[in-house]
Amino acid sequence: MKTIAIIPARMGSTRFFGKPMKKILGVPMIERVYRNTMKSKKVDKVYVATCDEEIYSHILKIGGNAVYTKKTHERCTERTAEALLKIERKLNVKFNTVLMIQGDEPMIEPSMINSALKPFEKYRNVNVVNLMTKIRDKKEFIDQNEPKVVVDKFNHALYFSRCPIPSPWISFSKKVFKQVCVIPFNRDFLIKFLKMKPSYLEKTESIDMNRVLENGYKVHMVEIKRYVKSVDTMNDLKQVEKLLRLNS
Repeated sequence: MKTIAIIPARMGSTRFFGKPMKKILGVPMIERVYRNTMKSKKVDKVYVATCDEEIYSHILKIGGNAVYTKKTHERCTERTAEALLKIERKLNVKFNTVLMIQGDEPMIEPSMINSALKPFEKYRNVNVVNLMTKIRDKKEFIDQNEPKVVVDKFNHALYFSRCPIPSPWISFSKKVFKQVCVIPFNRDFLIKFLKMKPSYLEKTESIDMNRVLENGYKVHMVEIKRYVKSVDTMNDLKQVEKLLRLNS
């Protein structure tokens, strides 16, 4: 099984402009994500997909792989699909699995990648997998920058939302989960996703996975015990630095 990891990243984040190049413990965030992904033995190739020269040049400068994509993409999954097709043409190879790792997940590590890919080895007909981790506290539960997910008893996603789910009225508990954007796709399903029209709930929540659910497909969720935090604001970046220091 050939697996490629693609890290979509752009400077023009509305919540935190230029965040891929913001430094975490002295290293640009996009470089940290790239280097951590490279450590996985489950991945054959790693590329950054971007529309920005600053990101592209930096990845090449550190000896990495990068590919230019359109500026018009609103969804990271669409950017990933465009990059995949360009890379396959360039390398004259067809991958089986496409691992999308968002460029704002600096706490990514190889064990997380292994967990995300395991369902493809264990089950037949898996289309897409997401990681999830338990939400720590009430503040994180109501934070709209943190995509939440509820699952059925088979760990298939029922819905993704930026609002507190399953309900804002419940007493906060440790049985609420947030999405971790380490997302492997079956290669052909990613291409199929690209051909689906953006869906109502996807646009409402600004979460790509709702397009999958609205079109009747399953998203297999895998819980990881390790707590991780993505970066959407400068405050998030400071929290990640603190967590990395504690874990080092």
